[in-house]
Amino acid sequence: MARLVMKFGGTSLADPDKIYHAASRVRQESRSGDQVVVVVSAMDGVTNQFIDFVNALNPSHDQAGLAEYDVVVASGEQVTSGLMALALQSLGMPACSMMGWQVPIKTDDAHAKARITDIPDTAIEAQLNQGHAVVIPGFQGVGDDGRITTLGRGGSDTSAVALAAALKADRCDIFTDVDGVYNADPRIVAKARRLDTITYEEMLEMASLGSKVLQTRAVEIAMKHGVKLHVRSTFNTTTGTQVVGEENIMERALISGIAYNRDEAKLTLLRVPDHPGIAASIFGPLAEANINVDMIVQNVSEDGQSTDLTFTVARCDLERAAKTLDSCQDSLGYDALLTDQEVVKLSVVGVGMRSHAGIAQRMFATLAEKGINIQVISTSEIKISVLIAEEYGELALRALYAAYEVDPTQSVQKT
Repeated sequence: MARLVMKFGGTSLADPDKIYHAASRVRQESRSGDQVVVVVSAMDGVTNQFIDFVNALNPSHDQAGLAEYDVVVASGEQVTSGLMALALQSLGMPACSMMGWQVPIKTDDAHAKARITDIPDTAIEAQLNQGHAVVIPGFQGVGDDGRITTLGRGGSDTSAVALAAALKADRCDIFTDVDGVYNADPRIVAKARRLDTITYEEMLEMASLGSKVLQTRAVEIAMKHGVKLHVRSTFNTTTGTQVVGEENIMERALISGIAYNRDEAKLTLLRVPDHPGIAASIFGPLAEANINVDMIVQNVSEDGQSTDLTFTVARCDLERAAKTLDSCQDSLGYDALLTDQEVVKLSVVGVGMRSHAGIAQRMFATLAEKGINIQVISTSEIKISVLIAEEYGELALRALYAAYEVDPTQSVQKT
């Protein structure tokens, strides 16, 4: 007997027929006696529709408004969880739905971007031990004050992996409209290949860099708790891609991924006073506003008095970030704030980079040959990222793909 967590995304649940098909996959993939937890997203497009409703009534909602935002947008997953339970019952599988607050999936009180703090397993265990498949809406939880919270876009992946960790599941299958992680976007690169395996670290970098296959926090939890992840298609039975520890891959490709992310926006503070503590004064208010900062570059101060500071945030956070910094201009003492949404981030990812030189040089030389200017650079042990003008995004992606695929012993990962 195995314990399985199966998560289905919105495209897999877009209408009653697809929900029934997804339920059929649950029955197909689980053997008699297996304990099954199904995590569901809202139907495709429903969450965006609810967000539009919220913005139409209160576009500049404050913290109190965010609490109501969560109430509205969390309802999409509630609908699909009930429908999935009904579909499973019609297929002869005893099933029941449990809302996030019933489990409970406990979170902090950061509405719209809540983080999971605890998942007691007692209520779910009781249902599993009665032979029920348990259907749980992804994306939602409950704060300390008893209010509904949501985990941010893509949060259903996080829900599924956190539940798999809490329940010590044997496996967590992420069912979606693609059949795994590809070495290129099949819509752009005709010879794209599906990867059989990718490491947690590589997948974490890819997810943080814009890959839509898995959500970043989901991969973080899987890596921390050793959850076995399997990315699969709802619509066919191919083997998909397994996300595993580095020790489980015999031959480590030099480059496993070339990714680009259009969800970036750049902010530049001009002539910031150059003294100890100024960076903390800038990024502190942004952190308090739950705005994540990504790439950061500070220019060298020529006169020892002022400098320019550039950083990026998610495009959806640009307006709030700009307002937050505008409100602090007097105390921060900078001269002007410039913003730019027309940028894209490209990244080369691979665990093989730890032991090989020349990866960055090849990237920079390739972009230079195409006349593409680099605005910001950031690195980690297994990643090099650059920020460029959005108009050159696809050209740069194709050029880098070709540059790193020159060596047939390397594999190139791009999603």
